[in-house]
Amino acid sequence: MQFSAHNEQNLPLEKFESMLKTNDVYFFDTEDFEDIIHHYLNNGKISLAKKAINIGLEQHPTSSELKLLKVEVMVFENRLDDAEQLLSEIASIEITNEEVYIQKANIYSKKEDHSSAIEMLKLALSYTDDGSDIYSLLGMEYLFLDNYVLAKDNFIKCIEQDPEDYPALYNAIYCFDNLEDTQGAIDFLNKYLDKNPYCEVAWHQIGKQFFTEKRYKEAIAAFDFAIYSDDTFIGAYIEKGKVLEKIKRYNEAIENYEVTLQLEDPTSFALLRIGKCHEKLGNLDLAKEYFYKTVHEDPLLDKGWIAITDFYVRQDNYRKALYYINKAINIDTENVHYWKRSAFIHLKLHFYEEADLAYKKTVELGNYELDTWTAWTDVLIKLGEYNSAIQCLKQALEFYPSEAVLEYRLSAIYYMLGDAIEGSQHLKVALKTGYRHLKNMTESFPSVFSRNTVKNIITNFQKASN
Repeated sequence: MQFSAHNEQNLPLEKFESMLKTNDVYFFDTEDFEDIIHHYLNNGKISLAKKAINIGLEQHPTSSELKLLKVEVMVFENRLDDAEQLLSEIASIEITNEEVYIQKANIYSKKEDHSSAIEMLKLALSYTDDGSDIYSLLGMEYLFLDNYVLAKDNFIKCIEQDPEDYPALYNAIYCFDNLEDTQGAIDFLNKYLDKNPYCEVAWHQIGKQFFTEKRYKEAIAAFDFAIYSDDTFIGAYIEKGKVLEKIKRYNEAIENYEVTLQLEDPTSFALLRIGKCHEKLGNLDLAKEYFYKTVHEDPLLDKGWIAITDFYVRQDNYRKALYYINKAINIDTENVHYWKRSAFIHLKLHFYEEADLAYKKTVELGNYELDTWTAWTDVLIKLGEYNSAIQCLKQALEFYPSEAVLEYRLSAIYYMLGDAIEGSQHLKVALKTGYRHLKNMTESFPSVFSRNTVKNIITNFQKASN
């Protein structure tokens, strides 16, 4: 029984709390104690639950139900040995009580012995007439073992017995997703919706599956049904907006995102998406306004700072872009996406020393993308730091062995340093692995590729290739 405000059913709870305040002793039957304890557990009031259990067992020392609740609290507190001992006492009397096996399963699960937990839950199933909760617990144990097939099967069994168990429904779809069985998820949800046609959760989930399959028209229809079933379902408006964005119906996408702002406090996600849509529509002032709102609403959302920085980059307003990326870095100094953009912007502004430091930080934070290495090398070359550029390229080659754009750069640097032997060796590797990049490299290093010795190597390679 759930206690609620202004309800006659609250009397046992009020009576119990009055007893705690006055130190008077009142008698409650076991069912009242169970309801009181469940109320405290559901509200996270563990200490009060423990008091109710202790007083309950003083009044009803043989109650298996109260002892099982005590076991539940012990398991929650990781007092597993005590819980096992008390369970053994209960099991000797209540051998057919499914709750005994459920709690044993909880203990095994806490010990990460999920196979034994599964065996206990299967035993629990043999002693119950309503196995929906047990099937859900079985599904979770199979998830711990990464067995998505059996996890999915058990969540579906749970849903068959209790169609309104939405956590189980979400978990079943999670399993389908991990099995990359989108069509299987759609088939399952269609069967579910045949029996539960007004379930907004199921319509929402099948819409997401259609979106994955790029069946956008069906996805929109599904989200419309979700909204029809519950016109306050924010998730459906958000997902519908994402589909409309995908098919470039930006004004309609904005309308759906704006509904979510009316239903609850503004979310940074909705504000960001509205800004993106306005930018696509060419409404640059509105786009900028919503990007500002996004970072104001959630200063920790990196996508917001990236959106406003990229907005100014696309406008070639690198000074403004630098201002906002610096604000972002001040909030989160370990965000690799911020540092990479900082490096790019400094490069565009010809602040090469700052760009060098930013690219160094980008790599330190684990960004090893090819364009990071090449851009960093180009910055070092502009600074005349040729030896540092060589070390950077050699490090990059550990991630991209024989990558032509790296080999061309190494060749050019060695020639600039007067080391024609190393220069020619790297040039030959570059020509062999990426001849198509030659034109770009010729434009990037004209002083090197205009040399007769370099031209001869290229000519000889071309003759040998024909």
